[in-house]
Amino acid sequence: MSASLPSGRKARIGAIGAGWWATSNHFPIYAARDDVELVGVCGQGPNLGAVRDEFGFGFATEDYDELLDAGLDGVVITTPHDLHIEHALRAIDRGLHVQVEKPVSLDAESAWELVRRSEEVGAHVLVPYGWNYKPFTIAAKRLVDAGHLGEIQHVLCHMASPTRGLFAGNPDDIRTRWDSNTAGPQASTWQSPERGGGYAHGQVTHSSALLFWLTDLRAQSVISKMTAPGASVDLFNAAVLGFEGGALGALSGAATLPDEDPYQVDIRVFGSEGVLMLDTERERVSLHRYDGQRWDLDIEPGAGGYECLAPPARFVDLLTGRETENHSDARVAARTVELIDAMHRSAAAGGSEILIPPSSAR
Repeated sequence: MSASLPSGRKARIGAIGAGWWATSNHFPIYAARDDVELVGVCGQGPNLGAVRDEFGFGFATEDYDELLDAGLDGVVITTPHDLHIEHALRAIDRGLHVQVEKPVSLDAESAWELVRRSEEVGAHVLVPYGWNYKPFTIAAKRLVDAGHLGEIQHVLCHMASPTRGLFAGNPDDIRTRWDSNTAGPQASTWQSPERGGGYAHGQVTHSSALLFWLTDLRAQSVISKMTAPGASVDLFNAAVLGFEGGALGALSGAATLPDEDPYQVDIRVFGSEGVLMLDTERERVSLHRYDGQRWDLDIEPGAGGYECLAPPARFVDLLTGRETENHSDARVAARTVELIDAMHRSAAAGGSEILIPPSSAR
């Protein structure tokens, strides 16, 4: 199943979901490539025909089974958060490769089911976490993989964003950063607890996915608090984490940076032999060892800002065989889901400790 397409054949891609993020980010990337055929798009609402025409999809439908049966190689899923897992599993069962938006699921069990079923059939699952594909984070990953940290003992993982409007006001405010001709973000997705709204599912998923990819850690226990001042979903997160292997961690999230401020992602990893510091806002990656060896990477100004151009391109390259590395696969995504699932359950229980089943149970 994971074998690449025949040489010279275009990747036949369909899309489930035709809203703001799909039309502002993913579809323009695919439409501009000469190795992609946009077979069909599935969505709802009066703008569906306009989306089909703007990006050159072969057909439009409101029935995603019709789309999945159209001879696709892969499918791009950008539906509301609570529908991601249903659509991803249905596509995997058709033998399709999947690019699915975060969070892949709202609960740990179904996220690990996606891992199991995709690995059984050899399907690529890529979750478009943009920071995981930045040259400076890839360089940081190589330093970690080379063993320069030794045994990881403690981590700090912080994220803050200018997203108050997205989670607690007018979601269209974020269109100053990413705009679409056909749609804007829907409050029913981002501001509904039942549908996976809130800062943890919407943003901490990014910082934790970067942490898990960099370190290969997996959470074992979570003690969490969340607050939602003036909102129906969480705007602020704080958690104490225990990881398999004994490392300790501290996690924080905040939705209320001023609109013009850059996103903050600050990850610090303390090991038995050295310390890694990665900061997207101030554009720093350094790894300093206790034996005196030091790596301080040169990062181009502006390179830390969030963008999501590389992941859709990598999805196509995985299908065509031009690339083999997936920096945001189903396992990375499942680790973020089980963490955030546990954070929500801990916060709902007043900060009680939540234990996550060990790897052997997954």
